[in-house]
Amino acid sequence: MKLQLTETAHRLIQEHATEIYPDECCGFLYGNETDVRLVQEAVPVTNSKDGDKRRRFEISPVDYMRAEKYALENNTNLLGVYHSHPDHPARPSEHDLNQAVPYFSYIIVSVRQGQVADLTSWQLNEAGQFEQESILQNENHIQNT
Repeated sequence: MKLQLTETAHRLIQEHATEIYPDECCGFLYGNETDVRLVQEAVPVTNSKDGDKRRRFEISPVDYMRAEKYALENNTNLLGVYHSHPDHPARPSEHDLNQAVPYFSYIIVSVRQGQVADLTSWQLNEAGQFEQESILQNENHIQNT
C-alpha cells in the first residue's frame, strides 16, 4: 500500500498538529486513487471529543456527512483521516483500531514537545488489523518504517 502526499497537504497536517498541541488534532484526507493513493488536500476538523483531548480525538457524525458532501461537490474522494499523537509514537492505539473503518488511510503525526517527530500512515487489512502504508512525497520516498 502506497500513499502520496502533496507538499501542501503534508505541510498543513504538520502545521495543524503543532498548532493544536498538546491536544490531538484531526482532519480529513481528500484526493484520488490509481496505482498510488494521492492525498491532494488535507482539511482540518474540530476534535469533538468530550474530556481528555490530549489522548483521544473524535470526529462528529455531522462532520463526516459534511466531508462526504464536500467530496461529492468537488469531484474528489474522501480517502481517510489524519490525527496527532502528542508526546506519543506515530503508531495506532487500540482506540484508533476500534474506530477504524475499511478503505480509509489513517495518517498519524507524532508531536513531541511541540515539534513534529514522525508521520506514518495505516490502513486496515482484510484481517481487521492495521498495516502500515508507505508514504511518498513528490515521487520521493519519505517514510517506510
